Amino acid sequence: MAATDIAAFVGPYPYRYVQQAATADWLLLQMDRLGIARAWVGYLPSILHKDPALGNAALEEIVAPHHDRLLPTPTLHPGRPRFEDDLNAAIAMGAPAVRLFPQYQGLDPAGAEMRVATTALGVAGLPAVLTVRIEDARQRHPADLAPEFPAAAVRTLIRNDRDVRLLVVHADRAFIEEVHFGLTPDEAGRVLWDISWLWGPPEDHLGILLGTVGHERFAFGTGMPLRIPDAVVAKLDLSDLPAAVRDDIEGGNLERWRGRTG
Repeated sequence: MAATDIAAFVGPYPYRYVQQAATADWLLLQMDRLGIARAWVGYLPSILHKDPALGNAALEEIVAPHHDRLLPTPTLHPGRPRFEDDLNAAIAMGAPAVRLFPQYQGLDPAGAEMRVATTALGVAGLPAVLTVRIEDARQRHPADLAPEFPAAAVRTLIRNDRDVRLLVVHADRAFIEEVHFGLTPDEAGRVLWDISWLWGPPEDHLGILLGTVGHERFAFGTGMPLRIPDAVVAKLDLSDLPAAVRDDIEGGNLERWRGRTG
């Protein structure tokens, strides 16, 4: 099975240079090089927009010529009065999920706005993509002061409504364990994790989590262009996983998870 990348971006980034401003052509070139069939694509500038609606329109325009491979995952701001309109626009553009960045939007990650927003997304049948961190703390610009998304907020949001589904990206082993082992089986089944921040062999945090959490809870994500996508492919190669397990991580788990409640 060819991989689906659930954690890719296009667009410029304010805190450091991004090659070719991460255009659709650049993204597709990396995908072709690494055998990635499809990508769920966010728009980097929208992370810092007070109102991300215009950025979402730009995202839709960028990916439209490549709709068979690049799926727009727009950013919504739960604190904006037009949230419902923006959600309807996301549905109209065929988004498979939407991204929320409360830590950059001045919101409590587990506060009322986030609880209302994730509940509304659950009713609409859309997962919320939550990003634990954009960059490694050692690489961050001094002006980038947003905190990391807290593990406790993931537990709060998933417990808030039975229709809520959370796709949590850029989480490390400690974060995943803190969340997963504090959830009921039903709650844990509504959370999917990408593997972009998990160490492969020899530390093999990925292998440990596949055994303890279960391989069906993980999906393929690169974080490009802010992270090197080759690293994700390499860790899967080095892990020497059974073909069926690798197929699940690269796309099967995502499709079953989407169909489970959506």
